[in-house]
Amino acid sequence: MATILVVEDNTTLREGIVQVIKRMGHEALDAPGGARGLEIFEAERPDLVITDLKMDGIDGMQVLERILALDPGALVIICTAFGSIEKAVDAMQKGAHDFVPKPFPPDLLRSKIERALQLNAERAKGVRLVAENEMLRADAAAVHDGDDIVGSSDVMGNVFERIRKVAPTDSTVHVYGESGTGKELVARAIHENSPRAAHPFVKVNCSALAESLLESELFGHEKGAFTGAVKQKLGRFELADGGTIFLDEIGDIAPTIQLKLLRVLQERQFERVGGESTVSVDVRIVTATNKDLKAEVAAGNFREDLFYRLHIIPITLPPLRERMDDLRPLVDHFIDKLVRRTRKRVGNIAPDALQALQQYRWPGNVRELENVIEHAMVFATGNTIEVSDLPAVITGRASDDLLAIPGGDRALPDILEDLERQLILRAFRKAKGVKTETARLLGIKPSALYYKLEKYGIEDEDANT
Repeated sequence: MATILVVEDNTTLREGIVQVIKRMGHEALDAPGGARGLEIFEAERPDLVITDLKMDGIDGMQVLERILALDPGALVIICTAFGSIEKAVDAMQKGAHDFVPKPFPPDLLRSKIERALQLNAERAKGVRLVAENEMLRADAAAVHDGDDIVGSSDVMGNVFERIRKVAPTDSTVHVYGESGTGKELVARAIHENSPRAAHPFVKVNCSALAESLLESELFGHEKGAFTGAVKQKLGRFELADGGTIFLDEIGDIAPTIQLKLLRVLQERQFERVGGESTVSVDVRIVTATNKDLKAEVAAGNFREDLFYRLHIIPITLPPLRERMDDLRPLVDHFIDKLVRRTRKRVGNIAPDALQALQQYRWPGNVRELENVIEHAMVFATGNTIEVSDLPAVITGRASDDLLAIPGGDRALPDILEDLERQLILRAFRKAKGVKTETARLLGIKPSALYYKLEKYGIEDEDANT
């Protein structure tokens, strides 16, 4: 158990962060401002500090500087609004361990905390994080980064071995694999087991942005570079300086971006959009795609010189249907992982339910399996997943468990209320009208359930319809 200090002047946010920390099993200390935070740090010397950047009085930057003056090895995570990312980068240059942009989901915060505490533990042992991680051994069949690549099959053993060998280097890595196979997990595992592990891991989904937006996202822009560019913006390459940048769906980038990326790979230099000065960065590049890049080169859609720059160390992730020996370990892993989210005491899966999973082709791969297990856990009534708990797409039965998306020109709040009513009614029927069981299935308090039953007009007789 670690001791973590939270310095945040927003009471609601501070209490939320404290709750996340306590649920992780750690002790939380909290301060409503910088001055009190420094007092607590000096008295308690916590293992980790999480501080807001913008606070009245002593702000987060001052908190960081004074903490590092007291203890140069202290780990500090900065919380910052999205528009203040540049200040967060400045904080990291001054010695902050990491930053998290607000608003942030609990899972992201947990991941940041776990990584920081892992670094603390390695320091205490006097072992560098780049040393061979036992979780990378093929017989352990896992690589850790707040999530796991799980598998004991021969083909996954080869993947683990390639990660183990390439992680300590700075070589460019390209990960092949269908959607949902875990390409980002491989990229994170490489980063977390490299000399760059204490520096940022920055992900960019290249297929999610238009060409003009992607260029600005990757390389940044100067004030006035285009309409709406009211101030200078640092690109993802600058934010990843010292660490690793993961370019997902690299096969979808436009030719103009390909040319600029080629220069970054060759020289580690670029200019921001609308800028003249050259920016130099020290980053490791990991890319991924579900496309056949050789075929894209042959078709004239992808530069051949860029392909060979990216293809120095290829790693291919097999689809789940080609590693079915890993299905049971994956199921067990997801059951353990999802216990907290689903608030269910599920710990096993029935043999016929497992057989149904083994007979499915898994077009969505490991990501789809995780979604299926979460679905099954939500609707499980005991501590074992049964065939009846699996979604219809797996069992082939009539899809009466699928939610009906309301049609028509309706506002989003109305649609969400309709979907919520469907979920409550389904759980109510599954619990045969027993309200305490219904509340348990939904993971809410009985008092909240009573309110919602009244709100949606759900009565006892609806349990039998």
